Amino acid sequence: MMTSLVLTVIGPDKPGLVELLAQTIADHQGNWLESGMSRLAGKFAGILITEVPAEQAEALTAALDKLEAQCGLKVVVERSADAAQEAGQSFTLELVGHDKPGIVREISQALAKRQINVERLSTELVSGSMSAELLFKASADLSASADADLDDLQDALEGIASDLMVDITLNN
Repeated sequence: MMTSLVLTVIGPDKPGLVELLAQTIADHQGNWLESGMSRLAGKFAGILITEVPAEQAEALTAALDKLEAQCGLKVVVERSADAAQEAGQSFTLELVGHDKPGIVREISQALAKRQINVERLSTELVSGSMSAELLFKASADLSASADADLDDLQDALEGIASDLMVDITLNN
């Protein structure tokens, strides 16, 4: 029987951290399934899902705990309960506009109010092509129940886009 573990990791960025994680997982007969990792403000941060034989889960968790003393990499381990996903609709959101505080807050409030789930969110600041001004870009994979009113969401996002002077696009 296999156990799924969700790992969140953060530590000082340096070469070899991914290899160290991968080796530790492999040493416990684990399989690296999905991950997202980045260098953020000089830190290495990420999240990953691994599957290990149930009898190896505790030993892997203990080995991952030792990485903080070894290289400064803090690992938080959570067991995953693979809940059955209900049928629904999936769609994406793309946003671009001048950077200002509150963009993520405004969008996430509109989504939460309508019971829209954020499956993946990626944001970045980029230099504008015609000016040196910073542009904020966001991309999100979203999901909602089959009966969710996406027209209502579209109307709310258009209001936010107008207030914040950003472009927001929903795609099915």
